[in-house]
Amino acid sequence: MRTATLGPAERTAALAAMAERELDVLVVGAGVVGAGTALDAATRGLSTGLVEARDWASGTSSRSSKLIHGGLRYLEMLDFALVREALKERGLLLERLAPHLVKPVPFLYPLQHKGWERLYAGSGVALYDAMSVSSGHGRGLPVHRHLSRRRALRVAPALKKDALVGALQYYDAQMDDARFVTELVRTAASYGAQVANRARVTGFLREGERVVGALVQDVEGGTEYEVRAKQVVNATGVWTDDTQGLIGERGQFHVRASKGIHLVVPKDRIHSSTGLILRTEKSVLFVIPWGRHWIIGTTDTDWDLDKAHPAASSADIDYLLQHVNSVLNTPLTRDDVQGVYAGLRPLLAGESDATSKLSREHTVAHPVPGLVVVAGGKYTTYRVMAKDAVDEAVHGLDQRVAACVTEDTPLLGAEGYRALWNARARIAARTGLHVVRVEHLLNRYGSMTEEILELILADPTLGEPLPAADDYLRAEIVYAASHEGARHLDDVLTRRTRISIETFDRGTRSARLCAELMAPVLGWDADRIDREVEHYEKRVEAERESQRQPDDLTADAARLGAPDIVPG
Repeated sequence: MRTATLGPAERTAALAAMAERELDVLVVGAGVVGAGTALDAATRGLSTGLVEARDWASGTSSRSSKLIHGGLRYLEMLDFALVREALKERGLLLERLAPHLVKPVPFLYPLQHKGWERLYAGSGVALYDAMSVSSGHGRGLPVHRHLSRRRALRVAPALKKDALVGALQYYDAQMDDARFVTELVRTAASYGAQVANRARVTGFLREGERVVGALVQDVEGGTEYEVRAKQVVNATGVWTDDTQGLIGERGQFHVRASKGIHLVVPKDRIHSSTGLILRTEKSVLFVIPWGRHWIIGTTDTDWDLDKAHPAASSADIDYLLQHVNSVLNTPLTRDDVQGVYAGLRPLLAGESDATSKLSREHTVAHPVPGLVVVAGGKYTTYRVMAKDAVDEAVHGLDQRVAACVTEDTPLLGAEGYRALWNARARIAARTGLHVVRVEHLLNRYGSMTEEILELILADPTLGEPLPAADDYLRAEIVYAASHEGARHLDDVLTRRTRISIETFDRGTRSARLCAELMAPVLGWDADRIDREVEHYEKRVEAERESQRQPDDLTADAARLGAPDIVPG
């Protein structure tokens, strides 16, 4: 199998190929579910296209809590089937599908009541572990343990003594959500899918009642393509209703957006060797280890404003700080916050008025012939959603189609990862990079790290770190544009890397150098570099301004003060 390169030439060729002959399946939307659907279809031998209006994972799928988890709180709701399904997927990702991207992470659950709470919560966590093992894919994680208050404070000294009487510690898993989706897209392309970002569906092609394809506009160049397909899959998440509106039908269900915001703070602000999970009056709050940082989240509030750029208000930030500070010895302040990001969960409406109680189950429907809709669900179960969507599409194909094989199809970078990890000291000696740099690359690119090292071999200056974001090498910026489909500076600083939330300057000090590194790959001149940098700086300032506003309405208005995209 070839490793797909998603550079500018490949994108142009993919759009032309999609318009050239009828596809079996066209997937609209390249979040985790759309990318997973394209991979599922391609690995069944179906001719497949994938189009995304903005960038891979530019919506919900780059703005999650970065967790691959069974959903411990769904046990309390007695949703055993959802938890069991998610735990199986967690195990598959850790062990087989993406061990380079998905890693175990410990969480401490402070107990605040003696006796009954340890029995109640302990029973739930014990069941969680048992369901994980019974799935056949849960033996790679340590089992939970009960801790006294003294032992809990030893692993999490940041906690106030009076914030707990004891604790439970258990394990889940985490990943970089946007990077995961990028690798899904590249894996789908490696199996033959034609993929293009910045390619917006402006309408559907109809023959009578049947949908037979889509009108796809190249957002960069302006060209419009007629892409014909036997089946079209709408996997547009919180935009599901908008996409359905293009055929004049809302469909059989409604997707409601729930906003969740997260704060990123430096690691030294919270003295702990474990993540934390705290109960709030509405849901749960996570404090998640994230490299040299912590991610704190999340909120859960209804959102009916701009879907492309959900805004975090001052009230949202205060809510998270207030709740996390209730258990911390040394309170966090606004000055400790390096980054803030907001995302929208696509929830199936109808079960409850409160978004925190809406279903995380997914639904697949065939509202009109030729069009399949998949919506709802949670990041961890993307592969199951994709399988169900393709199974539904197959019903509309007049041919025999192989069964789903994605349970046994590792993502690019997974094969050989463990062997390279074992050889990381030797790789460091061979390349002259510090072993910590090699570990960083292996945990982002897996066995494709060799492609990064080839860039550095050709130009040793690319082995140097970015001065204002030294977790990342210059080669990674070039690679994002040449191999991973990055079309704009924002794509690189926000999704291919996480510089936009991992530095106090939100990436503005790295912007010009990154644009200059991307320029030769994308054919930018000095004027285009200036425009990309200016656009990014305006975006950051608009986000900062939105985070000073008291509520959603004023925050949304402030965020919309920055333009959405730099024209090609």
